[in-house]
Amino acid sequence: MGWLFALALGLEQRRERAIWIALGPIALGHAASLALVAAGVFLVGALLSPQLLEFAAAGLLVGFGVYKLHTYYRHPRWVGMRVSAWDLVLWSFLMATAHGAGLMIAPAFVMVSEPGHGHGGPLAASATPLALAVGVHTTVMLAVMAAVAWIVYRKLGLAVLRRHWVNFDLIWAVALLVVGGLALARAFWRLGPGA
Repeated sequence: MGWLFALALGLEQRRERAIWIALGPIALGHAASLALVAAGVFLVGALLSPQLLEFAAAGLLVGFGVYKLHTYYRHPRWVGMRVSAWDLVLWSFLMATAHGAGLMIAPAFVMVSEPGHGHGGPLAASATPLALAVGVHTTVMLAVMAAVAWIVYRKLGLAVLRRHWVNFDLIWAVALLVVGGLALARAFWRLGPGA
């Protein structure tokens, strides 16, 4: 949803530069939320077996998806448009956390934190791929967010949002359920026959 906030700032200020200025802080807040989940996977992974951790991540994802499905129409109204860079970082962190962005890729964090994905002992074996996963995800998210905001700002304009409103919270709830279901199916599949 960061692209929409960046777009709104660009439209409000009537300058494309406002979009580009907003994208960095939004990506930073998003990355901080992902890093929090990655740290949780890393710490809990030291206590649980990889299989149990995989089931826990999938179960949390499905549970959060069900919650979001039942609350998709609620949206925070306390956020205004007069924001500093740090306000954008905080907003992005809170929104990514509240929408379950880090939780969405928790199954991937579980996979990359398993033994054999790193070098230099157990701590490095988990921490390095997790940090890399956060970086790659954030970079791709930033590129997509920039492209979508730019296309809507330059080519489509605000009229497209007025004519064709899309409930992104409902889409996000369904996406959480789909990814959670796939992660749960993978966890059961990895148990193998007779488990």
